[in-house]
Amino acid sequence: MKHKYSATLLLAAIAMLATSMPVLASRMDHRIESSAKKSYVFKTYLKNDDINVKSKNGVVTLTGTVRKTSHKTLAEDTVASLPGVKRVNNKLEVKGAQPSEHSDAWLIAKVKTVLLFHSNVSSLTEVSARDGVVTLRGKADSQAEKDLTAEYAKDVEGVRQVNNEMTVSGRAEKSSTIEGTIDDASITAEVKMTLLSHSATSAVNTKVQTKNGVVTLGGKAKNAAEIDLVTALVKDIKGVRHVRNRMTVDESRERAVLRMPARIGAGISQSRGDLKVKSLLHGGTIC
Repeated sequence: MKHKYSATLLLAAIAMLATSMPVLASRMDHRIESSAKKSYVFKTYLKNDDINVKSKNGVVTLTGTVRKTSHKTLAEDTVASLPGVKRVNNKLEVKGAQPSEHSDAWLIAKVKTVLLFHSNVSSLTEVSARDGVVTLRGKADSQAEKDLTAEYAKDVEGVRQVNNEMTVSGRAEKSSTIEGTIDDASITAEVKMTLLSHSATSAVNTKVQTKNGVVTLGGKAKNAAEIDLVTALVKDIKGVRHVRNRMTVDESRERAVLRMPARIGAGISQSRGDLKVKSLLHGGTIC
């Protein structure tokens, strides 16, 4: 009799679990869809795109249209970083004609993307290009910020030269971002897009995780200089509070001199509103 009673309780527990699992999955899917729409990336960079987010058992499908190819990648990276997401099916379509690779319009878009996520340069910098020569205009807080903006622009593939016509006028106009409100999924997406946009780090296979604004990096690099460069770039991304770089040097890869100019340096920090850029690389080695 006791055995029969225990079996009955077990069957009842299994039945309750079976009925509760779809409810829990449904709640998770709703949470994923809501988190995506409320994320910083979706509310700022993608706010003018038409993106639908549908999750089923943690598998998210993105449909709709975006204005730029980079937005398609940005949306996927953001959603993929949300808790509970198992896989992302990106069916977004890019609306309108896109500039051909390495054209002046393509260079302008790439430079603007590079400047978009960094904290110590202005995303409102005016960018134009002609025959691979990029011209920068606008205001900078300091000479260091002006120089850093030019260095970031130079590190875009296809840029032959940069004419920096920015003026230093104390406080430059900045976007109205409140960095404390940037969620972890958005920070992860920003980091991935930034490293992909810089030619010096575009080929680096970096794993990115973010928790409470602390970014943990993993993967392989060509040398120690490349690891330090990745750290410097990630520290200068909006919303990042701290960087833990656990990348290792892949001894099997050929050592190569980094293409990033020396002046981009590691100690990108702000003190009393003034940008300070310390030199990281000199001739491809750590200073």
